[in-house]
Amino acid sequence: MALASAVKTKTIQQFRIHKTDTGSPEVQVAILSQRINELMAHFKTHAKDHHSRRGLLQMVARRRRLLDYLRSRSPERYKSLIQSLGIRR
Repeated sequence: MALASAVKTKTIQQFRIHKTDTGSPEVQVAILSQRINELMAHFKTHAKDHHSRRGLLQMVARRRRLLDYLRSRSPERYKSLIQSLGIRR
């Protein structure tokens, strides 16, 4: 399940660091978070879709690695990102 291009563009514009930024950790985590949220809604109606669940777990692991990287490199950016996405407590 891919994100709609308009939604993805809006997310990139919201979380980018500079004008041409599309690959910073913040943007990648934001896009992954949106895809994860869409899949969580999918699982409310399709509880036995185990193939998609595996993909969800891979996305969660990738997001975790990106967040760990960001936390080790720039704790301020990490804190602002998780607060804006509402990922942690």
